[in-house]
This record gives sequence, structure tokens and C-alpha cells, in this order.
Amino acid sequence: AWGALLVVTFVWSRLALSGVQIRREPRSNRAQVGQLFMERFRLTNASRIPKLWIEASDDSELPGYRVTTLAVGLGFRGPSQAGAHRAVTVTVGLGPFRSRSWLVRTLCTQRGRFRLGPLTLRSGDPFGFFPAEHEVAGEQHIVVLPMIEPIPSFALPSGRLPGGEALRRRTHQVTPNASGVREYMPGDSFSRIHWKSTARRQRLIVKEFELDPLAEIWVVLDACSADHYCLSEEVVPEPGEGAQIRLPPSTEEYGIAAAASLIYHFLQRDRAVGLIAYGDARYVIQPETGQAQLFRLLENLAVLKAQGDLRLDEVLKVEGLRIPQGATAILITACTRPRVLSAVQRLSHSGRQPALVLLEASSFGGPEGAAALADGAARSGVPVRLLRNGDRLAESLGGGNNILRLGRVA
Repeated sequence: AWGALLVVTFVWSRLALSGVQIRREPRSNRAQVGQLFMERFRLTNASRIPKLWIEASDDSELPGYRVTTLAVGLGFRGPSQAGAHRAVTVTVGLGPFRSRSWLVRTLCTQRGRFRLGPLTLRSGDPFGFFPAEHEVAGEQHIVVLPMIEPIPSFALPSGRLPGGEALRRRTHQVTPNASGVREYMPGDSFSRIHWKSTARRQRLIVKEFELDPLAEIWVVLDACSADHYCLSEEVVPEPGEGAQIRLPPSTEEYGIAAAASLIYHFLQRDRAVGLIAYGDARYVIQPETGQAQLFRLLENLAVLKAQGDLRLDEVLKVEGLRIPQGATAILITACTRPRVLSAVQRLSHSGRQPALVLLEASSFGGPEGAAALADGAARSGVPVRLLRNGDRLAESLGGGNNILRLGRVA
């Protein structure tokens, strides 16, 4: 009798997963910090043999992943909880040619690119003598974009107007926007000479330029590992659906969230925005407008790691010529060294329009010196925003009381 029982249970276990298929159907391959990522799982029994129970185990990398059990079948469902990416699902009583599906919701709390899968199916005989297991081949990936906080306004440097208003002003600087020509005057640079008009009129003719508030904007993010700081993060309960996501106490995460929020702010106002960052890789994206550019920039920020070797001033020496005269360069850094102020002043003297978002390193466990650096930049007429650990981005970047000094009016 025992021999017959063992034979029956062995055959049962061999057939337990025959004809069983599982498919995951993500709503999208892209999500954002603070949003719910939703995916549907569909388990199908394509054989004539009923299945007593099937366990589906999901080995995904998505943060918020928690080993929980959800029984599907026999009229029972476990409690649903946003923020827990379910690792184990048990289906009970799956008949021939029948399917069961369930929806999984995960609250995204961390930016990055994460693997979804692989899935493993487990079953066996009723007595547990012979377990059966099958790994389902195939993996997918999801990109979680960084958090964005809408900014009501952001003070641009001299000659710039927030909101992209179509007002232009004449300037002695050489900018991408030529407005006309005039006769040469003593003191005019030879680089302004319009040679075709000079040849035609037989006298020196120079180009006139204007400051265009719709000129391109470059976000320059300092991703040098030597200039980033992080406090030890205490373990806190995962936020529920609709709760405010708290940024990790690191200058890397605050800097990336600030960059994402500024990019969103200006692209929503039809500005051309580009990105420069030297982190784990070289991230240089030419300024463009539109929704496609927004996702392009956010996807790069999602995977960026502050593991670069070049400091901000060194990056600007390499890439500074990429920023045309008259363009705005928003520098985001936690570095408090004087070399940052020197880099800002070089940009200003070369016809670029710098603004500075300074992460106060001391609030993240780094050195003092942010206040002195901010004061020096403000005295040079550069708009400065201070961002501290625990600050709301919308208030620190967009609040009028955090501008140390507005740029000089042209």
C-alpha cells in the first residue's frame, strides 16, 4: 500500500506543473517615485489535469519587495497593501483550461532601473513527498524616474525672465540671437564684425545681439563622488498610498530630485533644456523642448550614480564650450570649495548666465562652508538657492524667501 501511495504521489508531482503557464503584464515599463507601479499576473492551466495548488514566486529587484502570500481561489484573497511588491502568490484549485489573474500594486520609493522576474512555479503532491519546481524564463525591466516637485517659479540670471515670456533686450554680449547690424564703434570686438555687410558697404559693419529669455538652459549636475555626502538613514515604515515620499538623506538624491524638478519646470514652459553630469558615466544631452526630451532626461537621471572622478569645475573646463554665450547654466552641487565660485565667475565672464543650487553639505553630514560660498556667488550677481536636508524642493527652489540675491537687471 505504501508503495502504491508513493507511486501515485510521485506521478502526481510530475504532472503538477504540466501545462501550467504564467504571464506578467506590466501596465508600463516606466514609473516614477511616489507613483504606483501596477502589473497583472495571469496563471493558466492548459492541461486536462486539475491543479490542487500552485505557488508563484517572483524574484524581482523592485524596492518595496516584501515576501507576502496572496491566496487566489476558494473565495479568499489576502489583504491588499500598496507599497509591498508581492513575492509569493498561492493559487488553490485551478481546474482544467482555466485561468486566474490578480493585480499587484507597488509604491515606487526609489529611482533606478530594476529587474522584474524571474518567476518560479512550485507545486507537488498533497502530502509534500515530491515537490515540483519550474523557473519561467524571461525577464523584464522597469525604469523608476526620479521624484518631481512642481516649482512655482525659479529666478533666472540677468537678462532672463521666468516663464519664457517673449521679451528681448539688446546686449553688448555675443549671443546666439543676432538682431541686426550697425556701423562699427570704437571698443567693438572684431568677433562682432559682419564681413558680408562690411564688403558690400565698404566700411566696418558689426552685428547686434539680444538677450533672449527663450535661450537654452543647461542643468549641470555635480556627480563627483568626492563631493557627495549621506547621513545614515534610519529604518522607517514604508509610506502608504498617497503619502509624501521622503528623499533619502543624501546629496546625491536631493541633487537629482532638484535637477528633475527644474527640468520639468522649464520644459513645461517650452524652454530648451539640456543636461551635463559626469557620474558613473558621461551624461551629456543636448537641449531640446517637448515631452520626449523630458522622458529622455528623466530616464538618464533615474540611472545616474554619483560615482564620478571629475569635480564640477573640471567638468565645466571640458564641457563649458558646449554651453553657448547667452545660455543659462544651472549648477547643482554640494561642493563648498572656492573652486566652485571661480567656475561660476568664469561662466559669467564668458557670456554665460549661471545660477547656483547649493546643497548645504553640513546638513547631510558634510563640511561647513555653504553659506560663505553662497554669499560669494550672490555678491557676483548670481541667483543662489540653498537646499538643506529635509527641505521641500518646491519651497527651497521656488520660494521667494530663499533667493540670496537676484541677478543684476540688464
